[in-house]
Amino acid sequence: MDHQILPQNGRPEADVLEDLQSFAARDPHYKEGRLWSLVYHLDDAHDRFLSSAYAQYASANGLNPAAFQSLKRMETEVISILAGLLNGGPDTCGVMTAGGTESCLMAVKTYRDMARKRRKVRRPNMILPETAHVAWFKASEYFGVKVRLLPIGTDHTPDLSKLPKLINSNTVMVLGSAPEYPFGQIDPIEKMAATAQDHKVPLHVDACVGGFILPFMEMNGVDFPPWDFRVPGVTSISADLHKYGYAAKGASTILYRDLETLKHQMFVYEEWPGGIFASPALLGTRPGGAYAAAWATLQKIGTDGYRALARQTCEAVEQMKAGMEDIDGLAVIGAPTGPLIAYRSIDKKLDIFAVAAQMEQSGWSMNRTQKPDGIHAMVTAQHLAVVEQYLADLKDAVETVRRHPEIARTGSAATYGMMSHVPMRGMVRKRVLNIFAEMYRAGGAEFDLNTAGKPTMLERVMAKYVAWKARRSR
Repeated sequence: MDHQILPQNGRPEADVLEDLQSFAARDPHYKEGRLWSLVYHLDDAHDRFLSSAYAQYASANGLNPAAFQSLKRMETEVISILAGLLNGGPDTCGVMTAGGTESCLMAVKTYRDMARKRRKVRRPNMILPETAHVAWFKASEYFGVKVRLLPIGTDHTPDLSKLPKLINSNTVMVLGSAPEYPFGQIDPIEKMAATAQDHKVPLHVDACVGGFILPFMEMNGVDFPPWDFRVPGVTSISADLHKYGYAAKGASTILYRDLETLKHQMFVYEEWPGGIFASPALLGTRPGGAYAAAWATLQKIGTDGYRALARQTCEAVEQMKAGMEDIDGLAVIGAPTGPLIAYRSIDKKLDIFAVAAQMEQSGWSMNRTQKPDGIHAMVTAQHLAVVEQYLADLKDAVETVRRHPEIARTGSAATYGMMSHVPMRGMVRKRVLNIFAEMYRAGGAEFDLNTAGKPTMLERVMAKYVAWKARRSR
């Protein structure tokens, strides 16, 4: 593909905006509830509100809080609100970040550096359940903190009998999730925190998904085991605002139980010719528009509004669970207690990736899981209006795949099946890396697993063998 050329003269604004609108023609139809991840959409009126709040501070930069005191005020108030929702104490503190991944990265950096200073740890490791979000594995790679995996049991929750043996003198933190992403279950935070505390190791709760819906579900009467700062041993929590807080993209938080811990997250360099530099998190430039939109959203929706949204979300989730029970061959994975749900095939002759492919033919954007193979959904209040249609289409998709099992051997169903079942994971990593990297050439290519290239004979044979073994073990 040829490189794009910068226009010699500026184009009319109307033409540019028209182009932007046309670019979205192939994007997921999230405004109609057809997307089950990535976007948390209320309605067009809320989008306009976000845009207006964002625009007021679009050029503002939170890099220097002494300069843009308005942004620091917003950040302080957002953190204070979150601290209250998460049952923090008077010493609770934190910062806003650009997203959940930055919040996760910051926790790993903080606890690595704290262990270096306090315990002289030079070969750090952290304990992650197998269901931990992939951002934690990215943090491991970025910051050189080795992962020690806590296996999950048959109920898809962490096997706590293994936790004490995994912690050693180089362990800098333990992770729990509320909820974890793949199956939507809240990890047993109380027991994990007690074990971490016995070993004098911090425990971080990844509530990037749940931090702005679980408190409101609890207000609505849903009973959860404690998972936030009420639990002794929980030393920090990450919670996204741009998920179930319905803020504009680029807004998350990380909160610590005390200021001394937060100090290990911060960066200060005093010898730079440009002046003394201090930064509270990963980014230098901090987008003022995202902070303004986040603050404005909390003020606009309020406690009652979030409780109503949580109630609608829970109703949609319960309808989905009930619908799964009525479709022969499908079953919910684990026991999800929040807004996430995953389901799988319990029929040897029913390929779940083929079902996903059929659903995409009906206009739904589908997300897949592996270990076990399944379909995943992040349910929002908006989905309550489309759950019945989704379940009707899902029932039709299952019946179609039963009549045409050959669908599993074509298109995305075959590709995802191969990717999920090839036992030599390095081969999968290399294949995806090569495809993904091509997108970032100047003028790049599209990322499409349907056209990811013909699998090698070895990949096909191994995938078929593993799939055969999985069917026999059901």
